[in-house]
Amino acid sequence: MLSRRNVRIKVMQVLYAQNRDESLTYEATIKDYWKKIDDSFELLLFSIYNLIQITKSASDDFEKRKSKHLPTEIDKKFTPKLWSNEMIQGLVKNSLLIKKFEKSGFAQKVDKDHFKTIYYEFAKEDVYNEYVVKETNTDENLEMLLELFRFCRKNELFNEIIEDHFVNWEDDKSLIIGAIKKVLKALPYDDDKFIMEHYPDEDTSKDYGEFLLKRTFNDDKALLGLIEPVLKNWDAERVAILDMIMIKMAICEFLHCPTIPTKVTLNEYVELAKNYSTSKSKEFINGVLDKLSQDLISTGKIVKEGRGLLEE
Repeated sequence: MLSRRNVRIKVMQVLYAQNRDESLTYEATIKDYWKKIDDSFELLLFSIYNLIQITKSASDDFEKRKSKHLPTEIDKKFTPKLWSNEMIQGLVKNSLLIKKFEKSGFAQKVDKDHFKTIYYEFAKEDVYNEYVVKETNTDENLEMLLELFRFCRKNELFNEIIEDHFVNWEDDKSLIIGAIKKVLKALPYDDDKFIMEHYPDEDTSKDYGEFLLKRTFNDDKALLGLIEPVLKNWDAERVAILDMIMIKMAICEFLHCPTIPTKVTLNEYVELAKNYSTSKSKEFINGVLDKLSQDLISTGKIVKEGRGLLEE
């Protein structure tokens, strides 16, 4: 589920936390990293939980419409299929998923009225009102669930609910959106354990992420020794902390991740600098890493293999 970019962000964040609090041990830093990995998976679970609860309001809507003394034509034709469709019901009946919701205490985290508020805002949409009164097939039901999720992503209350409980929402949002789409499109599942397919894979989270964290942490002084000559008249202590951390991480990738092209690494950290550091960091990091990569290549210290040989 996680991309290398997301993992880089998490490694950068825990290294920054350790830099700010030197009492944090190596073991505590590793533990913090894995907590962030688990938080990303829990964020996916929480997003699925919210989506289910919002669709459940369609059942309440149906009951209210049935009890009206003077129902409208849409009231008479209304069906709660946003909730009763086989895809959502497949999630509701998934024992492992429900256990994880309960273990995480999701029901206690959100006021149920919030789900109703979001649902009734969505119920004003023309596309939904057309949907509830006509015969639909599985593909159309799926499209409506995707439409609901698109609506939620733009909804202020939905975003507040997520942000109140997960500080990593902005960092992981694009990947969570992609994972939710995959989950919905593959419903219903025969395997109760399907959700574990979306837990961050070991290649990305451990073989790449934990390895990058360990090398950057343990090789700190050696990495600084490579960086300082490139800074020339610039005092290393005056470099922004995040910039220095990102440069060190990038050097580790240059030297110890042979399948990642040097140019890819450089571009990725320039992009991170643009989003997470100062206004001048993008150009600074680009210049430092470009010079470092050339020096390391010329001295034979960067050795790439397989896809790492490709610069694009």
